[in-house]
Amino acid sequence: MLDSASITGLLVALGAGLLIGAERERRKGTGATRAPAGIRTFVIATLLGALSVRAGSDLLLAVSTAGVIALVGVSYGLSSREDPGLTTELALVACVPIGALSMREPAFAAAAAVVVAIILAAREPLHRFVRAVLSEQELSSARIFGAATLVVLPIIPNATIGPFNALNPYAIWLIVILLMAISSAGYIAVRLLGAGFGLPLAGFASGFVSSTATIAAMGARAKNTPELLAPAASGAILSTLATVVEMAVVLLATSAQTLAAMAGALLASGVAAAAYAAVFTFQAAGTQVEREPDQGQAFDLVTAVKLAGVLAAVILLCAAMTAWYGKAGVAIASAIGGFADTHAPAISVGQLVNANKFNPSDAIMPILLAMTANTITKAVVAYSSGGTAYALRVIPGLILVIAAAWLGSMVGPLLR
Repeated sequence: MLDSASITGLLVALGAGLLIGAERERRKGTGATRAPAGIRTFVIATLLGALSVRAGSDLLLAVSTAGVIALVGVSYGLSSREDPGLTTELALVACVPIGALSMREPAFAAAAAVVVAIILAAREPLHRFVRAVLSEQELSSARIFGAATLVVLPIIPNATIGPFNALNPYAIWLIVILLMAISSAGYIAVRLLGAGFGLPLAGFASGFVSSTATIAAMGARAKNTPELLAPAASGAILSTLATVVEMAVVLLATSAQTLAAMAGALLASGVAAAAYAAVFTFQAAGTQVEREPDQGQAFDLVTAVKLAGVLAAVILLCAAMTAWYGKAGVAIASAIGGFADTHAPAISVGQLVNANKFNPSDAIMPILLAMTANTITKAVVAYSSGGTAYALRVIPGLILVIAAAWLGSMVGPLLR
């Protein structure tokens, strides 16, 4: 007797075969050179898998799959000269386990069939994207990111080591991967949206890599081309907004408690940066900026690894200062580290919170000191790279952002 689960599984298998087979039927062609597998073949393949499971025999399923693979191999041998591709053959083989899965996990099988159909239908867009849109450097960045995530991360020990038992290699490398991912997201946004948004968009995207470096680059543009002063200033301030967003994401990944404590400060500084940048973005609306979208690396691996080194050094410094001087030592260490980078001290303090060595509320002051020290660095860079006119537009914004952060840190606890 057929129960409702068996009927559902057979219907899902039938639908999966029809969905995948319909896409292949449209590309099958006609005449003597047509492809050997069409809609009926794919439907039979999914039903074969489903019926094998319905019969209750894993051996029958294995034999059915092996039989389809053998038939596909013979068919490919006869047609490979006309069409050397293996896509249809692999899709047909995949239909057998999809049909079998329909009897056990119909929702998952249906999702798998939809994914296969989408991949098959997206042939031209995928080929065009890989061949014409992506550059060799971008593909290299993708390979590096994949290796860092899938190869390196799993083999890194997830335990605290080193002096003061303070360093966790897994957590540090995870931050490197996160920074590469955020940088890639900003890079992809520029590539997809183009350069029509000009320097403000580029400044925001580049801020995920390094706000200080972005401010220096924008300053050089403004100095060399004075008519770009307003959009360059907007891009510089928006890079600080990217820093705030990046810090929120990093804290969320490392210490949600610290992020909750810093929520008021980060929200206030982010709003201040967006509002101040909006003024110069509005002024720059009529500026014609001819700039092609960058087609290079989506992230700078060297920068990310350097940050890992800075992060490790700051974590050690914070741990040492905590052991020697208590909470005051962490504040001093964070302020010193903030001149180089604002994220490393924040992550270090967040890890102290996770280790129950710090209360979340105690983390606010060291992180704000790091942000303040970093603001001083950015102000010096703005003046040295862009001159007085550029500095007079950027430095007030930097002061507004850090002042908003301090004010938000005081108002935030009152609102909770």
